[in-house]
Amino acid sequence: MLPLMEEFYTIQGEGFHTGKAAYFIRIGGCDVGCHWCDVKESWNADLHPATETNGIINNAKQHANTVVITGGEPLMWNLDFLTSELQKNNIKTHIETSGAYPLSGKWDWICLSPKKTKLPLQDIYPAANELKIIINNMHDFKFAEEQALKVSENCELFLQAEWSKKDKITPIMVDYVLKNPKWKISLQTHKYLNIP
Repeated sequence: MLPLMEEFYTIQGEGFHTGKAAYFIRIGGCDVGCHWCDVKESWNADLHPATETNGIINNAKQHANTVVITGGEPLMWNLDFLTSELQKNNIKTHIETSGAYPLSGKWDWICLSPKKTKLPLQDIYPAANELKIIINNMHDFKFAEEQALKVSENCELFLQAEWSKKDKITPIMVDYVLKNPKWKISLQTHKYLNIP
């Protein structure tokens, strides 16, 4: 059983897999507390119905060969059963996490998006395929560099403007990436395209 907030088939909007069709499973519960979070309604797990994992798996099988598990903070829950069953059905498993809780589940892709309010556990850094840092202010560039030192050399590095400040932050981010080309820019294309 998982506190399912929502599940839907859409186009991956940001990061390395931008533009790919994927089935999103959003799990309720988060205590990381980013003030700019655009899914604050996910924070209280009690607001989201405990849902049988087998039902979630059956829904995913009807739609996609890639599932993105997100939240909230999905690693507040043990995801071993969910991911192993999805993989048995030849569905790729991706996660978007702050890394603040122990890593569970079997993953084809781990997008680590660290937050200053509750830093990742050390064990997740070497497992991350993608590091995505939200840029809300100038100090976040320093935070991004500190976090980049902790991931493997094969990890893809992304900077993404906090949506409400994108007009101000994006030009600064562009200049930063031009000077520091190990980074790439991630855009929230789903918001530009007005899709979920």
